[in-house]
Parts: sequence; C-alpha cells; structure tokens
Amino acid sequence: MATVQTTARGMTSEERKVIFASSLGTVFEWYDFYLYGSLAAIIAKQFFAGTDPNTAFIFALLAFAAGFIVRPFGALVFGRLGDMIGRKYTFLVTILIMGVSTFIVGLLPNYASIGIAAPIILITLRILQGLALGGEYGGAATYVAEHAPHGKRGAFTAWIQTTATLGLFLSLMVILGTRTAIGEAAFADWGWRIPFLVSVFLLAISVWIRLSMNESPAFAKMKAEGKTSKAPLTESFAEWKNLKIVILALIGLTAGQAVVWYTGQFYALFFLTQTLKVDGATANLLIAASLVIGTPFFIIFGSLSDKIGRKPIILGGCLLAAVTYFPIFSALTHYANPALENAIKNSPVVVTADPSKCQFLFNPTGTKKFTSSCDIARTLLANASVSYNTVEAPAGTIASIKIGEKTIQGYDATGLSKEEAAAKDAAFKKEVGDAIKAAGYPSKADPAQMNKGMVLLLLVVLVLYVTMVYGPIAAMLVEMFPTRIRYTSMSLPYHIGNGWFGGLLPTTAFALVAYKGDIYFGLWYPIIIALITFVVGMLFVKETKDKDIYAAD
Repeated sequence: MATVQTTARGMTSEERKVIFASSLGTVFEWYDFYLYGSLAAIIAKQFFAGTDPNTAFIFALLAFAAGFIVRPFGALVFGRLGDMIGRKYTFLVTILIMGVSTFIVGLLPNYASIGIAAPIILITLRILQGLALGGEYGGAATYVAEHAPHGKRGAFTAWIQTTATLGLFLSLMVILGTRTAIGEAAFADWGWRIPFLVSVFLLAISVWIRLSMNESPAFAKMKAEGKTSKAPLTESFAEWKNLKIVILALIGLTAGQAVVWYTGQFYALFFLTQTLKVDGATANLLIAASLVIGTPFFIIFGSLSDKIGRKPIILGGCLLAAVTYFPIFSALTHYANPALENAIKNSPVVVTADPSKCQFLFNPTGTKKFTSSCDIARTLLANASVSYNTVEAPAGTIASIKIGEKTIQGYDATGLSKEEAAAKDAAFKKEVGDAIKAAGYPSKADPAQMNKGMVLLLLVVLVLYVTMVYGPIAAMLVEMFPTRIRYTSMSLPYHIGNGWFGGLLPTTAFALVAYKGDIYFGLWYPIIIALITFVVGMLFVKETKDKDIYAAD
C-alpha cells in the first residue's frame, strides 16, 4: 500500500471553504428530502385526494419511498459523470436537480386543480430528488477527501456526516416556524408550500458557493495526465479486482453502518411512539436532544480515525450495537413505559391459529392486504405492543386470542365486502382492546411514570453508536477505490447499504415482531446485519487511513 507522509499543519482558508461548501450543500439536499417525509399527511390530502384517506396516505409514503429506492441508480448515473467529467460540476448538477424539483413541488397544482396529473408529476419529482441525492453524497465526500491533507481526511469528511441530522433540524424548524406564523388551518391549505419554496434561496446560496470552487486536486492531476476513466461503470463493476472491493464495501462496511444509523435515529423514534406509546411531541424532543448531544461525536470519531484507523471504530460501533441493543431497548421500555413492561410480564397473551394461514407480515410498500384470521389477529396485537405466544391449531381453524381468562374469536376477511370487513374489524378491535386494557396493557405511556433523563441517556448511547459507524465511513469509502473510478465505486455500496438495507429496517422489524409476538424481536434484523458486517469487515476489509488517494490505479 502506497503511503504519503506530511507534516501536521492547520486548516487553510481554502480547505475550510471546501468543507463548508460541500457540507452546506448536502445540508440543503437533506433539508429538501426530509420536507416531504415531514409533510406526508398533508401531501396525501393535496395530491392523492381521488382515493380514500388511508389509501392516499399509503401512496404518499410510496412516493417518499421512491426517493430512497432510486438512490443507488442515482449513484450509478452521477458517479459515472463524476469520474468522467469531474467532481465539481457533477455535484453542482445534483444540487440543481434536487433544489429545482423541490421548488416545483411548492408550485405544483393539487389533485383538485389538474387531477391525476398532479400525483404523476409529484412522484416524478420525488424520483428526480432521489436520483440527485444518490449522486450528491458521493460527490461531496470525494470532493472533500481529495482536498484534505493526508492524515486529516477522517476529520474533514466527518463534517459531511453531520449534514443529515442538520438537514432534518432545518426542515423541522422551517415547518414549525411557518405553522406558528400562519396557523394550522392556513398551513394545511396553502402554507405547506412555503418550506418547499424557501428552498430556492438555499439552492441559490449553494450554487453560488459551489461555482466558486476549484476542481479537486486529485481529479485535476489525473485529468492533466490523461488517466481519467472512459468507462467507469465497466471498470467498477465488470472487473473483478474492483467489483470485489465494491462488494466488500457493501457487506463489510455500509450494510452494518446503515442498520446502526437507522436504528439509532429512526427506529428508536418508531419504537418510542409506536411500541411504547410515548406521545409524539415528547418522543421527538427526546430524539432531537439526543442528536444535539451526539452530533459533535461525528467529528470526534472522524478525527480519531485519522490516528487509530477507520476500521476499528466502524466495526467497533457495529459490534457494540449488536451486543447491547436488546438490553438498551428493554431499558427504554422500563424507563419510558413501566406499565407496559409489567403487563408483558404478568399478562401473557396466546394466539391459537392454523399455521398455514400465518404469513410473514412483510409489507414494505404498505399496499399488501393481510386477510387471514391469523394475520389479522397478529397485526392487531403487534400494533398494540402486546407480546404473545402462538399455539398451532388444526387446519381450517379460525384464529382466536386468549388474554388472561378471556378468549376472543377472530374472523377471516377473505371474500368479505369492504363494508363487512370494516364492521367485523371494528368489533374485533374493540373487544380485543377492552380485554388488553383490562389485563393492564396501557393505551399510552404515562408521562408521570416516565424517567425522561434515563430515556435520553439511552438514546444518546444509540446516537453515539451512529457516530462511530458513520463518522469515518466517507473517508474509508473514498480511500478504498482508485481516483479514476472513485465517485462511481464508492457511491453504489453506500446507497445500496443506506437506501435498501437501512430503508427496509422499519418494515422488516415490524414483520419480525408480528411473526414472533415479541416487541424486541425486530432488533434481530439490525443485530444480524451488524454482526455480518463485523465478521466480514474484520476478515476481509483492509485498513485505509494511510493510503495514497492520488494514485490513479
């Protein structure tokens, strides 16, 4: 491995400008992306009004998911451009696409005005945003790393890793400020457009700054020597010597990093609100506080990786997460909703059902309908945070739920009309709801019994794991690949890991919980992925901190 030795020095004004421009642009990219997720309920009413409210919300979430699904394809498109024409202009294009798409959403007529064209245009814009985000991260990380002096790439690129958190905060602040200024009624009617329209100012600032930047020195040197790749996709993925590094980067780094990141920043919030029934405002404040406390550690661990290496920090974070998730989430239950903890311990629930009618309730799009009596019963209990055991019954048996001494007969919705299914569902939910309430299962967490200090401490620990795996990852991915195909090669494993492995975490975890009847069983998904990454990374991924990233080969 080639190494470069340099003397320690302070950060130059040009390097500070590079970090600021790249990080600021990426903050704005994430701001644009999170706006849609935060306003999904309102967007459902505005653009999918031709369907019933539940279906409209599902379609709105599908449009949001589309932005994640296409991220790896954006990595391929813009990665190829970045390796052929340069880093600067490619990730200038990505922010233009992202910003303009977001601005158009703010102007887009709703369903009442232009009918079916409204949701079609909206989904097209979401896909464009996802493609742009797929190209943005690789461009920003590569650009900063190629400007960083040897021995400081981890510290420099770690600033980019803070941008997702900062972008989320910025979007929430603009939404909250607009809502407060004009009121809820006006916001739901037309004010929701303001945060999208405001993004044009953020776009203008980013473009102005990026236009003033120079091309990265590594790419400029390679271009001057005539060594740029003519076919970066072919070199990256059709030649085994590079493809095997892409695969190792995915399985041995980004897959584990992604599930730890999503567990600490997204699944923790889902667990608090959906499983532990903590009210949304309190849960969001606790998550926000943990992010404020934890965010500086992106820089700390990025800088530390320049001294001791990227690999021990990233893989150490994966291992720590894997071995402590069960006790941490059990402790969250204990401190956030002790009544639920007691109910699970003292009031066991049993589902008796024909096993052939019990599916694995994996529903990433939210559109699949589960109509068997077993699936209906398990979904209801999982949504109510009720742990249960399943007992096999003879073929054809309609599922039943036993809560304490009370047995409740389920129903099969197959073949029922919409009205019949709705009536049976309402009656079943009421009977089960009354029984679990009588058994001591709380409908919501009691704020008076919540130990917010301990909940916050546990959330901070989860965020610290995020900073360990995410802080050094950009520098390591940049260092794994030669300059001529760096943008393409590093972007794809990053976005497959984060867009697919991470993005599937909530739905996979819920399906596992419903399958087993244990509110903690969903944690096996991030634990197994993190352990696979730890083992593969330890055995096959090489340390990169001393690599000469100016080498073309």
